[in-house]
Amino acid sequence: MRLQKFLGYGAAICASWSQMASAITLDVQSSESVKSAASTVAWGMMKYYTGNNTGDVPGNLPDPYYWWEAGAMFMTLIDYWYFTGDTTYNAETVQAMLWQAGTTYNFMPVNQTKTEGNDDQGFWGMAAMTAAESGFDNPPDGTPGWIAMAQAVFNMMVARWDNTTCGGGLRWQIFTWNTGYTYKNSIANGCFFNIASRLARYTGNQTYADWATKIYEWETSVGLIAPNYAVYDGTSDLQNCTSVDHLQFTYNQGIYLFGAAMMYNFTNGSAEWQTRVSGLLNATAVFFKDNIMYEPACEDVNGSGTCDVDQQSFKGYLARWLAGTAQLCPWTHSTIMTYLTTSAVAAAAQCDGGSNGITCGEHWTAKATWDGSSGVGQQMSALSVIQATLIDSARGLVTNDTGGTSKGNPAAGTGSGPGSPGSDPAVITPPTGGDRAGAGILTAVVLFGLLGGVGFLVTGE
Repeated sequence: MRLQKFLGYGAAICASWSQMASAITLDVQSSESVKSAASTVAWGMMKYYTGNNTGDVPGNLPDPYYWWEAGAMFMTLIDYWYFTGDTTYNAETVQAMLWQAGTTYNFMPVNQTKTEGNDDQGFWGMAAMTAAESGFDNPPDGTPGWIAMAQAVFNMMVARWDNTTCGGGLRWQIFTWNTGYTYKNSIANGCFFNIASRLARYTGNQTYADWATKIYEWETSVGLIAPNYAVYDGTSDLQNCTSVDHLQFTYNQGIYLFGAAMMYNFTNGSAEWQTRVSGLLNATAVFFKDNIMYEPACEDVNGSGTCDVDQQSFKGYLARWLAGTAQLCPWTHSTIMTYLTTSAVAAAAQCDGGSNGITCGEHWTAKATWDGSSGVGQQMSALSVIQATLIDSARGLVTNDTGGTSKGNPAAGTGSGPGSPGSDPAVITPPTGGDRAGAGILTAVVLFGLLGGVGFLVTGE
């Protein structure tokens, strides 16, 4: 569907769009108000998408956005449908997901393989997992299901688990020639943990749960999850993971929180996982000022400092994973909904910028009007937190036993596709100067001397 059609559809939903001059209004007590605001923000986000243009590649975002963020965007659009029931972007989402899954349906497409990191693949894998759990449109007959694609990512990550240093863990990068190969970080392992825990709940298979426990315990063993449940960015295997970069980001905290909530649900409320969920949730307090979310590593509560292109989207993931935790772990509901509703109102207040009067900014805590920034990350974060306030009216995430229809394949990803355990590494060669460089989430300005603990957020263990 062309963006022109989006505009027409949006006008039918919200008559004020014909003016394109009014700020977004949000009443979190009204589901219709929330859905209307979410629709407006989603439309603003999709203005940046070029994958539906003639000659472009479905599923890709233009520069300066890396491939992983496109996966995160479509994950957010699946959630948009899940929360609001609006099917406007469903067909494009399916097209994008299948295209970027590649011919081997493991999210290692030819156009990304040489520069792809574990976290890049992981975000697309989590998008597939989200599609399965929410009951999103299944792929066409004859195509592997969303669960099979998530299982492919899981199996490939199992094969990459590296016991040669640090007692285990995934490296940030998959291939030796990419910067960050010697860095074992929380987001790469968090994607693995998140997918494993969700596969455990969806399929009921204990093997996934065992891996989720193993990953979580490895994170704690090297100090990436501290005794106070703060989640730190990463550590170098060149030092055998003896020194930790203490930068904290919202998405690292959220990815472990939601995975732990899944494990709490899978284990029928075990005390161990309840303690972990509570600890991880309590540790999210560092990301809130007056119950409004912000990213302390790159912005402050007064609105100074600007996060980079990647970091501008991070708050959105914490928002979604907080909502999922509230759904799975009832004792967290009150705290989480206070965070979400307060943050949603503040985020909506930032969505009165640009020439259309509805562009969203970055600094939710600082200003009641647009801060002048714009982009996919700003729109996605605002969309995620606004629609997450609908969690109480959303259908529970399904499993194989509760209405899930996604086809699985426990052996997916173990064949001979690019980067899979059965492939010949020599077939995948280092990128040339013509290849796009730098694919991967810049989780921190690490790898060049930050392992001494330099960062905006340093908390004692």
